[in-house]
Amino acid sequence: MAEYMILIYDAEAAWAAAGQEEFDRMLAAHGRFQEQVVELGGKIISSHALQPTNTATTIRADVVTDGPFAETKEALGGYYLVEAENLDQALAIGKLCPTLQGSIEVRPIMVF
Repeated sequence: MAEYMILIYDAEAAWAAAGQEEFDRMLAAHGRFQEQVVELGGKIISSHALQPTNTATTIRADVVTDGPFAETKEALGGYYLVEAENLDQALAIGKLCPTLQGSIEVRPIMVF
């Protein structure tokens, strides 16, 4: 099985404005997503949510800058590292990953 990174990009403003009910709904949706990965024959290797971009530090060459380097409407908020038979299966898994107002990026892990 190959490994794929499911990258979750979402609008931080939507998360900041979300109440506890919306947060709980999304948490339940991610719980269901994890069950669906197994149902599709995939496997989650690891997953984590990330702190907001205002906690980020960017390093470019020797210059260290507080915050993210680029201003975007969607920010990387978390990921799932999954095992899937092929890209088609990884895409089927990625389509199920919940977001509030964002997008999902599926990328194969490079094997050396």
